[in-house]
Amino acid sequence: MNMAWNIITSILFGVSDLWEILAETLLIIGIWKLLEKSGLKGWWALIPGAREYQISRCAGREPEGRIYSALTVGIRVLRVLFILGKYDAVEDLRPDIVIASLLVIVFSIIVFVYAIRIYIGLIEVYGQRKRWIILWVFPVVEGFVALLWGFSNKYQPSWKVTDIQAEMERLATHGSATVMDEGLTVNLKERSVREFFQKKILLRDIHMAIPQGHMVLLLGGSGAGKTTYLNAINGYEKAKAEVMLNGNNMYTQYKKMQYEVGFVPQSEMMRGKDTVINTLLDAAKLRLPKDVSPEQRRKRVDEVMEIFGLKPVKNNLVEKLSGGQKKRLSISIEFISNPSLFILDEPDSGLDGVMARELFVQLRKIADTGKIVIVITHTPDRVIDLFDDVIVLAKDSARTGRLAYYGSIEDARKFFNRERMEQIVKSVNRKEEGGDGLADEYVLKYAEVQHA
Repeated sequence: MNMAWNIITSILFGVSDLWEILAETLLIIGIWKLLEKSGLKGWWALIPGAREYQISRCAGREPEGRIYSALTVGIRVLRVLFILGKYDAVEDLRPDIVIASLLVIVFSIIVFVYAIRIYIGLIEVYGQRKRWIILWVFPVVEGFVALLWGFSNKYQPSWKVTDIQAEMERLATHGSATVMDEGLTVNLKERSVREFFQKKILLRDIHMAIPQGHMVLLLGGSGAGKTTYLNAINGYEKAKAEVMLNGNNMYTQYKKMQYEVGFVPQSEMMRGKDTVINTLLDAAKLRLPKDVSPEQRRKRVDEVMEIFGLKPVKNNLVEKLSGGQKKRLSISIEFISNPSLFILDEPDSGLDGVMARELFVQLRKIADTGKIVIVITHTPDRVIDLFDDVIVLAKDSARTGRLAYYGSIEDARKFFNRERMEQIVKSVNRKEEGGDGLADEYVLKYAEVQHA
């Protein structure tokens, strides 16, 4: 009976001592009221793990809350295992009990660090002095603090979680781009996942039409959804969207359209012991339709090597190539299928200015043949003259990736009132990420321009 009591209380409260259970109960009641003040359902406070996550949302510390809640659940599980091991043990120091105890200690230290970060955020939201943190993280006392803040009208949050959700709705654009017979049309309503007891929206309301022959720069800070957006375009991760390439639907006609899209990831995945020509011949077998003859494949490989200047090193091993040659080979592999849409994720990574310039000049030539080229690069200003358009993605106040701008380079400079692309990225980045925190402003401004 004693074991059952300890297991139940460890799961529900994380503790088994009667006074600690009382203090934890006070904390749960206080958190219930705090959640309600932020517009959330108070009963989340009854669910271990969920209450830690929900209070982190109230504090504007959702990313930290995911780790915080997972660790608190982990501690509860370990304590239950410890109790079971302790009661079954013949000796006091069984290895599994020792390991469980050490893990509880390590997890508890990490939880304490995250608790400080989350409660500091809560203190800021409530406009109180930071010295409150001493009481919030002090065992037993925190329950009384939660009750005070939860029930007293003196303590009110400066914003509610529901306010952020309403702001996201306000920033939503409900228009769509007109589907073109030639070119890329993206009408993405939503890309979401299920995460930590709720639906998390990664991208929302992104509409654009990119003509053939355009080379497009994709900008956005860390976490803005650039890779998620590209994966949605090429069909790798389907979204609630309609993606049309030259009149064909990328989702419903995926098998047919997979040859029309070339995607070059940042990392190079090539066998170092293969020669350049064998690497490309293998790529041709995989990326060209099955009815293409060996002679046609060889001809296409020769054409691609000529385009990217790889003929002089065609018999060299991949591992012996220079950094620039490896990048060109990586691009050549995807270009074998002669795609209509060519997507590259940081193709200039690790290259110096001269080599990067040469690479982008080649991409410009590819776009000039009527292809659409979309590129992510963290050093855009050194090659910005080669681009036609720019896409700017930004995290709004709900940390959802949104379209802050799509259009020509010159119009982008006027729209953001900034000359350099890196300054534009800084303007939409959150303040805690070193930015200006103007994402919502520009998302709304762009939506208003589109509706005008």
